[in-house]
Amino acid sequence: MALGASLACAQPAGDAAKGAGVFDDHCSECHVLEGVGQGPSLAGVVGRKAGNLPTYPYTSAIKASGLAWTAANLDRFLMGPKKLVPGTAMSVTVVDPTERRDLIAYLATLKAR
Repeated sequence: MALGASLACAQPAGDAAKGAGVFDDHCSECHVLEGVGQGPSLAGVVGRKAGNLPTYPYTSAIKASGLAWTAANLDRFLMGPKKLVPGTAMSVTVVDPTERRDLIAYLATLKAR
């Protein structure tokens, strides 16, 4: 593998502490960390299969997406939810790549309850 190719694939880790603020700013109006809000709980979301919390009524688009919420898929989803999963109810985007990395780092610290 060429050195340039390996550097292009590597992304700096996000800052989970800053990601908590991004969560508060962009996500907390709809998403909760325990129970069900307007959106599903995001506790334990990293690594979870999309649309599989039994307590939340997901759209058929999310259920049929076949996605697992890896860091890469979360990044793509947060850039444009309706572009990645047409028919999703999610409309909020996180445009700034640093904020997305920080948010994903924060989400990775949250364990399902």
